[in-house]
Amino acid sequence: MESSSLMAADSFSDADGVAIDGVALLARIREWALELGFGAIGVADIDLSTAEPGLAAWLEAGFHGEMDYMLRHGMKRARAAELVPGTRRVISARLDYWPAAADAQAVLADGSLAYVSRYALGRDYHKVLRKRLQQLAERIATAVPHAFRVFTDSAPVLEVELASRSGLGWRGKHTLLLERNAGSYFFLGEIFTDLPLPLDAPAEAHCGRCTACIDACPTAAIVAPYQVDARRCISYLTIELKGAIPEDLRPLLGNRIYGCDDCQLVCPWNRFARLTAEGDFAPRHGLDSAALAALFAWSEADFAERTAGSPIHRIGYERWLRNIAVALGNAPSAPEVLAALQSRLEHPSALVREHVGWALARHAAPACG
Repeated sequence: MESSSLMAADSFSDADGVAIDGVALLARIREWALELGFGAIGVADIDLSTAEPGLAAWLEAGFHGEMDYMLRHGMKRARAAELVPGTRRVISARLDYWPAAADAQAVLADGSLAYVSRYALGRDYHKVLRKRLQQLAERIATAVPHAFRVFTDSAPVLEVELASRSGLGWRGKHTLLLERNAGSYFFLGEIFTDLPLPLDAPAEAHCGRCTACIDACPTAAIVAPYQVDARRCISYLTIELKGAIPEDLRPLLGNRIYGCDDCQLVCPWNRFARLTAEGDFAPRHGLDSAALAALFAWSEADFAERTAGSPIHRIGYERWLRNIAVALGNAPSAPEVLAALQSRLEHPSALVREHVGWALARHAAPACG
């Protein structure tokens, strides 16, 4: 395949030899993206060779933890043409998710409540974003026949790297993408295409000397600017980790039972973040400010029903109870907290029982019925 860097950007020919005005087509694609609810789109080249050394070093350090798929895919993550042969460009898209919900800082400050990362309060973003990307790709195809494939955090793709190169923002020191007028409360998705569209210019970084995200991380997971050790990250510990949460980190989780937003909550650029207009991301079942004891009382059937279609569903009931047990161990001692923990002392899962025992020990309560 011809190198994408050698292809004409302003104009090209379709499969039938018809000349296409690339600049005009891209302008139309941006309009269609806005009509579909995207905050913005950008176009990047597929040559990510300069990002490979950093990815290799991160994997070599073991910062991916138990996410073996990261190691298994290796450098394929930085090689779009290996993932989808024929790819010439990647269209990155941004979809805002910050919902109208209970104040995040107020929930974090109340140890009796459960904190769920705000991106996970509503419908699973994979479904919402993938459908929207598919619609955009198909709309492009009505104007210019082309090959495409859409991705939403579901394949080995360097999403932030591609998005930053497409001009959607810059990589913050917490490794998330930042945009001056939107902060970081948005999802990213990609359309891999064989269309040699004009490239967008990368965005200029605006973090300066700020270290707010690094200083705010409860578990010191941001080990250096632009470098996160997933093994210490609360999102990893509550979502990706399948076994026991390391005991030394449990007190640091506070009341965070699914994910963590701390590095974003303190970021100055999120002053400019806007509430999402996407109804699918609105909180469900009161999860934006639910009591820990009430959530711990959910049966497995309750969990399945109330997290159906939610990203929370993927961790399963056992890890759901594990996470809440840790939060209850960190909660202020109260009769309802102790009663909730006591109710799970004989749970069939050894993982749950171990975390319940730890939590009760934190309250100096006897581990017995």
